[in-house]
Amino acid sequence: MSRQTDTVECDVRQPSPASIEQAAQAQLDLVRSVAATRLRMRQEIGKRIVGQTQVLDDLLTAIFAQGHALLIGVPGLAKTMMVQTLAEIMALAFARIQFTPDLMPADITGTEVLEEDRTTGKRLFRFVKGPVFANIVLADEINRTPPKTQAALLQAMQERAVTVAGATHPLPRPFFVLATQNPIEQEGTYPLPEAQLDRFMFALKVDYPSAEEELSIARRTTGDHEPQLKPLLTCEQVLGLQSLVRRVPVSDHVAGYAVKLARATRPGAPDAPELVRRYVAWGAGPRAVQYMVLGAKARAIMNGTTNVACDHVREVAPLVLRHRVLTNFAAEAEGIDPEEIVARLLKTVAE
Repeated sequence: MSRQTDTVECDVRQPSPASIEQAAQAQLDLVRSVAATRLRMRQEIGKRIVGQTQVLDDLLTAIFAQGHALLIGVPGLAKTMMVQTLAEIMALAFARIQFTPDLMPADITGTEVLEEDRTTGKRLFRFVKGPVFANIVLADEINRTPPKTQAALLQAMQERAVTVAGATHPLPRPFFVLATQNPIEQEGTYPLPEAQLDRFMFALKVDYPSAEEELSIARRTTGDHEPQLKPLLTCEQVLGLQSLVRRVPVSDHVAGYAVKLARATRPGAPDAPELVRRYVAWGAGPRAVQYMVLGAKARAIMNGTTNVACDHVREVAPLVLRHRVLTNFAAEAEGIDPEEIVARLLKTVAE
């Protein structure tokens, strides 16, 4: 006796060319809106911050690419105010941690406190969140605290979570650590270890303002007018922009160029340039490639295009590589710093 089985055919509907075209147009419109939002943010930030437009663009690039940034500059260049202003116009929760030599890890991540339940009389531990539980965390003068306390940020920056007493607590999304560092103060400072530096997507150098900008600063900051800023983005929109950056395609040619730049910084590589073999002790790792590609994507959509080019990689490469190239004694003796090595590589490494 034969048994007849019913066959069920799956209804697989291919998207029509019209729907594909509509989706592509919607994506392009969204990218163009990002470029327009970037200009509005510049104008809004300009009400409070004079100049530093390139640093602000670099900070936005890191934020849209879900990366952390280290701001290096002498005191008084509005590094802290820039971070506070960014948090304000993006309507994100902001927390500032002043790093000092006596700061403890629990002062950052939080701690468990013993409480007594008045109804039952039982004593229970309750976790009290630290200032790291914010969207934008400003680690002010991060190199003024010992390595043990600096390490409290490692898990937070990598996994967007902290573990206290065996329990893991997720951090809010989005989450960024924007740290400041004073390059000239030596007394009472602790150099950031390589593992900590590698967690930062960008190392940004904040320079002195021009004469015209400094005059404008003097006029604005010595009066009684306090500019009022309006939020231009929401938390959900920032998350959407981060998702958009991830969805932007990148060609193998462009990604391959980022790989070439990172590998060219490693003195042990077979094809390492003579400059690197002579002056570099340690080069950039694979995370540098990831950050160059993500930074190039973010740079492209901030310019209103989804066409990620090698020029976008070249724009972000110094920001990604300058703190990942460790020079040796020969470079120090001849006055050659990582900045110069990266600049030479950008001229010599072919696409």
